[in-house]
Formats: sequence, C-alpha cells, structure tokens
Amino acid sequence: MPDSSAPYDVIVVGGGVNGAGVARDAAGRGARVLLLEAGDLAEGTSSKSTKLIHGGLRYLEHYEFGLVREALKERERLWSIAPHIIRPLRFVLPYRDGLRPRWLLRLGLFLYDHIGGRKKLPATRSVDLRRHVAGGPLQPQYVKGFEYSDGWVDDARLALLNARDAADRGARVRTRTRAEMLRCDDGLWIVDAVGDQGHHYRFTGRSVVNAAGPAVLDLLRRADAEPDHRMRLVRGSHIVVRKLFEHDYAYFFQLPDGRIFFAIPYERDFTLIGTTDQDHDGPASEAEASDEEIAYLCEGASLYFRNPVTPADVVWTYSGVRPLIEDGSGRPEAATRGYRIDLDMDEGAPLLTIYGGKITSYRHVAEEAVDELADHVPALSGKRWTAKAPLPGGDFPVDGAAALRAEYRLAHPFLSAATVDRIVRAYGTDARRWLAGADDWDALGGEIAHGLSVAELRWMAMREWARTTDDVLWRRSKLGLHFTAAETELLAGDVERIVAEARQADAEFFGDERSR
Repeated sequence: MPDSSAPYDVIVVGGGVNGAGVARDAAGRGARVLLLEAGDLAEGTSSKSTKLIHGGLRYLEHYEFGLVREALKERERLWSIAPHIIRPLRFVLPYRDGLRPRWLLRLGLFLYDHIGGRKKLPATRSVDLRRHVAGGPLQPQYVKGFEYSDGWVDDARLALLNARDAADRGARVRTRTRAEMLRCDDGLWIVDAVGDQGHHYRFTGRSVVNAAGPAVLDLLRRADAEPDHRMRLVRGSHIVVRKLFEHDYAYFFQLPDGRIFFAIPYERDFTLIGTTDQDHDGPASEAEASDEEIAYLCEGASLYFRNPVTPADVVWTYSGVRPLIEDGSGRPEAATRGYRIDLDMDEGAPLLTIYGGKITSYRHVAEEAVDELADHVPALSGKRWTAKAPLPGGDFPVDGAAALRAEYRLAHPFLSAATVDRIVRAYGTDARRWLAGADDWDALGGEIAHGLSVAELRWMAMREWARTTDDVLWRRSKLGLHFTAAETELLAGDVERIVAEARQADAEFFGDERSR
C-alpha cells in the first residue's frame, strides 16, 4: 500500500482525452498519478467533436502530411484497442462540378490510402451514385463520387475509458475539482484545488501535466509560467436532425467557399451534420451554435440532399472549442491541427504543457508526453505499452461485436436489439459485470426508460464518475436525444438517489475525503 502522504509522481490537470490518456499511460508505467478535472470527464471539447477517428483528408491540401500520416497510423491501432467504441465507417464523397477537380480528389484519396499503413480498412473506390445506395438521398446532378474509409468513435467514452483504465492501474481520478493555484516549492509542485462542494484541497507532486485544452494558457497563468505558444480558439458547431437516409454510409461534402463538412448516421434515428470553423471569444463552456452557423450547415446540406434541411428541422446542436496553435493562418479552418509538447524546468520540477492536438492522435500525444517526463520522474520506469493494451471492455476482436451482441441477446432476451447494440457499443465485455445473470428488468433494478436500467446507472455512478443527468444522458449513454423532458425529470431523482448511495458507500471514490 503506497504511503498516502507521499507526493504524487504526476499530477495531470484536465480530464479531456489528452489528460486522461496521459494519466493512463503514466499509471501503467509505474507512476503514482492524480488526475484533476474541474467538471465532468470530457465535458468540454472531448465530447463535442465530429466523433471521427480519421487522418483528416482535408489537411492534405494544407500540406500537413506529417499530421495526416501520424493520425492514419493511429486509426487502426485505436480500433484494435477499443473495438466497442470505435468502428469503421465508409464515407461517400460526391464530385461537384466547379470545386476541387476530380484528379485532385483521386490523388488526395490515393495518398490517404497509402501514407498511413492501412491494413484492415477497405481501400478507396470510385462509385456511380446513380447505382450506389448513398446516391438515393442526393440530388440527381451528383452522379460520380468516391467511397473511402475512416472511423467513428464515441468521443466522451474514449476519454472516460482512459480515465477508468488509469484508475484501475492505481491513478486517483478526481472530477469536479478545479486546480486554482500551482506553485513550486523545494522541488515539488503544490496544487491548491477546490471541489464542487466547496472543499479545499492541497496536493503535492513531482511533476505537473497541463492538459487543460482551451484553458491551457489560463492554467499556465495560475502556475505563474510563461506560455511557449499563442493559442487560437476555434468553435466547431454541429447540428442534429431526424435521419436523412436509411443506409450506414456517411457523407463528405464540399462547399463553394472551399470548406467541407460531414453528414453522419447518428444514434439510430438521427443525422449529425458538421462542422463549422469560427474564431471563438469568451469561455469555452459558453460555446453554442449561432443562428448563422445553423443556417450555414442547413444551406450546405441542402446543396446535396434531395430534401432541403432547414433550421426548423434541427433537434439539437452542440459546439466544441478547439484549442489550436496560432500559426498566423488567415482563415480558422486553415489553422494547424497539430500539437506541441513543451517541458518547462524553470521552477526546478517538470511542468509539461500540451498545446493543440486532435482526438485521433491522443494516444500518441500522451505517449510522447510521458516519454518527455520519464527523464525527470524516476517512477516512470516502464516501457511504452498503450498501443496494444485494450481499453476497458475492448478485449475482443475488431470483428467481434456481432458475436458479443448475440451473446447478450441470448443471455438477456428481455433486452431489445437496439438496447443490446447500445450496450455493446458503450461497454463491450464490461457489460457482463453489471448485466450479470439478469433474466428480466427487475433483476437490473428496473428499466428507467429507453433501455437504461438502475443497474447501469449504478455502474455509471460507481465506476464512471457520473453525477448528473447530463453526465448520464449526453456523455455516458448518448440517450439524451431519446429522453423526453418528463423522463429526464424522473431520471434526475434516480441519479440523485443512486449517487447519494454510492457516495456513502465509497467516499474516497467521490473525493469526499480531505486531501493531505
């Protein structure tokens, strides 16, 4: 049992995908790790992406070949360690006269297929949209196009499962605990923090990792440190409408202004359309889609689909703020999606800051960050390991989801096919632990609504740091679009009761104990 009064080896500030990835990697290399997140895990940018594991086809025209190659290499690697929350997705790119010429699209897709070590994902092919199923919902002038591969990810659960694995390897994960002040004293970092119930804490650590995303510069100011880069905050807004097509393909669309956007099957009954690129002023937590952005996405979709999309069709919007490195680009969509890792030893103890990045590269970024720290933190003695170790619930083959669904349907016939599919995509093999031998809803404590049971809610509270209905509906289960207002109100009572019971059963997990 480690000495509870000993300093942490690594204190990670920021519970998005980069911070959770660093915590997981460092814990697995033998370090004593603390992860601090001011809100819920992945509450910010990491739950508000376009939800793609991709190289970034459009970045090729900005000559970011290294960035695209690195992301493409990660694409199948991440699929292999998390086949429950990551799956292949085929995209259809219709050719549109007057925009990028066909030869340029073909060249870009050829590079996309060959520079990143693609092995299992199918290659690009040309398609006749008059005969392809994805051509049916499109306007008749779109007759030629291309079909290529990328991947889909449950972005919030990607961050969550990294944090869960970090905790399983000994890390301390504290959500709703804001790092207020950081200072270095006699070779140790002292972090003063405040919890959501107003409790004050003081933590000591041999190193600090600043993975605060859009707040990265703010955290440096709280540490009285000078930033090495200027940041550009860019808002990406998305709209969700009732599903526009019945097939499983996604679309990659070009717009006359040179931008691109996606239309993606979403949560069975919906279509996700995005994203925009707008410079953002103000707190990232206040980002929301403007009327102009909603209209822009609707107009773009209406250029392609037979049935026009209007703002009245929008059932939900969300906006994420991307913390990009300021590289002098005029238009926000041209700003680099690359990252920088800077290690500051001016205070005598390591302060490592992660600037920028994209969700597909998070594992590689975390690995590189921990490599940087390893020379200064003796406890980081282990070797690289995250490329092959499955995330929780992901210990099955990339083609094994169908078999897992069949197993759950056979063992729990009272569950609908849609609920089983959601459970497999969220929990993978870990669902066995809370489904246990249940043969009806009563065995799971009852169904709350839409296939969400009390047993699953209890799992979210005790294993996944869920505290509110938003945590449950929008980041853990993605059921928010299906719950009515009345159902959400009933759920709030269940969440409050179960969280209270869980808090009483395990105060340490909830961060209720006073810090050293």
